[in-house]
Amino acid sequence: MGSKLKVTGWIALGAVVGALTTIQLTAIARSSVAQLPLEELQQLAAVFGLVKSDYVEPVDDKKLINDAIGGMVTGLDPHSVYFDKKSFKEFRESTSGKFVGVGIEITMEDGLVKVVSPIEGSPAFRAGMKSGDLITKIDDSAVKGMSLDQAVKRMRGQPKTKVTLTIFRKTESRSFPVTITREEIRAQSVRAKLVEPGYAWLRVSQFQDRTVNDFARKLEELYQQEPNLKGLVLDLRNDPGGLLEGAVAISSAFLPDDVVVVSTNGQISESKATFRASPDFYLRRGGADPLRKLPDAVKKVPLVVLVNEGSASASEIVAGALQDHKRAIVMGAQTFGKGSVQTVRQLSADTALKLTTARYYTPNGKSIQATGIVPDVMLDETAEGNLYSALRVREADLDKHITNGQSGEPNDKAREKARDEARKRLEDELAKKGTPKPLPEFGSEEDFPLVQALNQLKGKTVLASKTAVERKTETSTE
Repeated sequence: MGSKLKVTGWIALGAVVGALTTIQLTAIARSSVAQLPLEELQQLAAVFGLVKSDYVEPVDDKKLINDAIGGMVTGLDPHSVYFDKKSFKEFRESTSGKFVGVGIEITMEDGLVKVVSPIEGSPAFRAGMKSGDLITKIDDSAVKGMSLDQAVKRMRGQPKTKVTLTIFRKTESRSFPVTITREEIRAQSVRAKLVEPGYAWLRVSQFQDRTVNDFARKLEELYQQEPNLKGLVLDLRNDPGGLLEGAVAISSAFLPDDVVVVSTNGQISESKATFRASPDFYLRRGGADPLRKLPDAVKKVPLVVLVNEGSASASEIVAGALQDHKRAIVMGAQTFGKGSVQTVRQLSADTALKLTTARYYTPNGKSIQATGIVPDVMLDETAEGNLYSALRVREADLDKHITNGQSGEPNDKAREKARDEARKRLEDELAKKGTPKPLPEFGSEEDFPLVQALNQLKGKTVLASKTAVERKTETSTE
């Protein structure tokens, strides 16, 4: 057994070192990485050999290697990820905005899937599904008890296959089935409308491949409807981010030419960069500038940016750039605080590594990491105040998050204590008044922060939050 283990271990070591040497050659050419730690790799090979020879049942080699890589990367920070074949496919779908499904934006309400909006031209749109419809069953499976991700996976599938959704439409007090044929969908990450004469709302829900083109098209349409726009609300609430060039482009639409939008800094030379408000910094090779047809008035229209705890990464870059250049008033809640850059390096045709390689900095040199963007005007979620915002997890609450590089270590115990106190207040509130009604949809007439943003643009009284305070990165003391 001992000799068998030794042989197995050294064979594994040879395979691991061979693979890592290939990777190292690329790394050395780029950044003169130190030699591989052979003693630690021997231990890795020994563990591999022990698992192969002594584990209670046979384990696939590929699974062991994938798990080892995954563990190595996820131990670094919350955003570094190893993509296997399945997860890499899902990642590419999320950034391209293309997937096979029925074509609806959804959320959860009372344990059911609620349709926020059918995507224009999609199978769901053609089938007559409407905003506010509740999906109670997907084929023969009840939605009650499913997570949002589980519901999404059941509705997605192969092109030209069918799925039957059972719909409850509140406005008509009836349930009915809708059978839809799945097809490739292009997600719409931008929505816009004239709220009232002279004032518009434009929402970016994610920064995907087509976001900038859709943003430019929607903004053009707004100016065609209202050439004398008096004010615009750019809504970035719950926007988790996405592609960096999208953030640079949308910032550039409103900023003077060539001013700094964001800078990055990391260990390798390519991570040290400054991005400016110019097509050179957001156009992909050979592409036409989608912003070139926008009217000049876009550069001067009074602007409010709405953010909340769910605004992260690329959306924080936009808010930070417009705030630092005093181009917009930022309103809402302190943002998520994801100020790190992830670079995707493809390892094979079907696998890749998403690795944190730098931190973002606003034009004034402030790190977004673990602190976020502090609004100029703090707003509550509703006229009744904030019930849920203090409970939402932010970057600083994530295990193994990196610091912002500009202050001491975050005081995790103080943050956790504040969240426990907020949770207790919410429980007391629920005990007194019962389950609170769901938050209104973004862009609706009941959207309290949007109403306050419009008041700001009109010079009317703004009902700022009386309780919200900046969540600072505190320094631990022993």
